[in-house]
Amino acid sequence: MNILVTGCAGFIGFHLTKRLLSDGYNVVGVDNLNDYYSPQLKIARLRQLGIENITYNETVFYAHGKNFCFVKEHIESPLLYSDFLSSEKFDLICHLAAQVGVRYSIENPRQYISSNIDGFFNILEYCRFNPPTRFVFASSSSVYGKNEKLPYTENAITDSPVSLYAATKKANELLAHSYSELYGLHTIGLRFFTVYGPWGRPDMAPFLFTKAILEGKPINVFNGGNMLRDFTYIDDITEGIYRVLLNKPIVDRAEKHQIYNIGCSNPVNLNDFIETIERISGKKAQKIEMPMQPGDVKATWADVSLLQQDYGYAPKTDIETGLTELINWYNNNVYAKIFDFVR
Repeated sequence: MNILVTGCAGFIGFHLTKRLLSDGYNVVGVDNLNDYYSPQLKIARLRQLGIENITYNETVFYAHGKNFCFVKEHIESPLLYSDFLSSEKFDLICHLAAQVGVRYSIENPRQYISSNIDGFFNILEYCRFNPPTRFVFASSSSVYGKNEKLPYTENAITDSPVSLYAATKKANELLAHSYSELYGLHTIGLRFFTVYGPWGRPDMAPFLFTKAILEGKPINVFNGGNMLRDFTYIDDITEGIYRVLLNKPIVDRAEKHQIYNIGCSNPVNLNDFIETIERISGKKAQKIEMPMQPGDVKATWADVSLLQQDYGYAPKTDIETGLTELINWYNNNVYAKIFDFVR
């Protein structure tokens, strides 16, 4: 079985690709290795996947590992589809590539339109002419925007995004729905909640807080820490994507397009999250109190009952266990200590 994973050098894409390769699937991975955060971290992830001879300065790169082919290219580039993917036939496609980050989208909106709209359109067009059995793509909990009814359910109104990033993710869901209706593609969107764990994104609070506290550096705490987040450990996310991508649903729904929340469904107060890092590490956080940021929301909470019903999804990792794994990885992995660059 051949599987395409875009964003394979990203946090979630790396873990999914690693799981697929370990189970013997043939994977083609695509990533542009952009510099939103350290490309060296992405290269380090790729080396974990068996791609050794790679440098960031390569403009276009094509490399093979064991049952893994890596393509360095932008998803919005016609070259990707005309040169690298034109002769490929994929049974399944998991589209995780995107320009991430809520706050970065406020100052750099064009990048989000290029990657998250143009790039998403290109991959849908590729699917239209080379239809996979299933097209799974990354959406985001940010689509819920100003929705204050908790927990978030998939049928909630999502027409009030508070960031451009959220708006592009909502647009992805709508585009996928249209392609399902018009061309019969089987599309599944997954609304990710706050994901953390080893090899995580250094721009996100779990990594930022862990790194700073362990190094004795201050952290910015917004809104007095009175924020609720549905922190979800990476292994639970990977398991959920794996089930949706490879398994037949328990409940066979007639619709060609589905949207699911994928989170822990056990939200944690930000202050409690910080205190857990302190307790596990034995180090005290140096807090800098900050106001709420533009584009941010006070609470996220995933209702995952639909994903449980259809695919048997059941997150298992509590915050204590997950943060212990993250801290152990940080303490025992040289990669964790050298990636300070975040735009």
